[in-house]
Amino acid sequence: MAMLEVTSLGISFGGLRAVDELSMKIEKGGLVGLIGPNGAGKTTVFNMLTGVYRPTDGGIRLDGQNLIGKKPHEICKLGVARTFQNIRLFSGLTVLDNVKTGLHNEISYTLAESLLHLGSYRKKERQMDEKAMELLRVFDLENVAGYQAANLPYGKQRKLEIARALATDPKLLLLDEPAAGMNPNETGELMETIELVRQRFGVTVLLIEHDMKLVSGICEYLYVLNFGRLLAEGTPGEVLSNPEVVTAYLGE
Repeated sequence: MAMLEVTSLGISFGGLRAVDELSMKIEKGGLVGLIGPNGAGKTTVFNMLTGVYRPTDGGIRLDGQNLIGKKPHEICKLGVARTFQNIRLFSGLTVLDNVKTGLHNEISYTLAESLLHLGSYRKKERQMDEKAMELLRVFDLENVAGYQAANLPYGKQRKLEIARALATDPKLLLLDEPAAGMNPNETGELMETIELVRQRFGVTVLLIEHDMKLVSGICEYLYVLNFGRLLAEGTPGEVLSNPEVVTAYLGE
């Protein structure tokens, strides 16, 4: 059974057909890219996968379970986590606290316990601190755990966003243009980080990316969107040498 199976997925906004008849399949543990020109509908697909948008038609199944009609927090609990094209950290919180916000799927306590520090509150807080620090060590961020997230360099903010997503213990990790705004050195580190995440945490990864060096360097399979429809699919070598794909990107 595929980890993610998308069948004939479509969504309309008024008279605009933003995504039409999209079908994809990603096997467990896969690292797959969703690429295409600006405005092709890639982030709209992510918004449907995470429950932000409800598809007009089609199906989405995660590990065999239907996601259509479920709310974003329900889909998160089922094992889907994402990052965003524009970094969305809690800038006023510390690096550690940003990661701890993602642990709600794993560790929780009642409102009374949190307000009055009753029951197992302190024990659970220690567990959250330990779990968050484990994640920060994976991303070499443990030395900045007490810093405000807003004060981190751009590349470290990207890593922090991935660490926070992993704190929800996902089966499927969606990365929306993780290399956006990065310099070549940061992009190289990011490629290593994504592969490390897949191997260490056993997650399936679907990423949107415009950096073709990153895409060809780490992705095993690619889907290409153009004007909301699937234009091509295959290995990076097959897709990036496809004349229709080249034309779509260059606009010729």
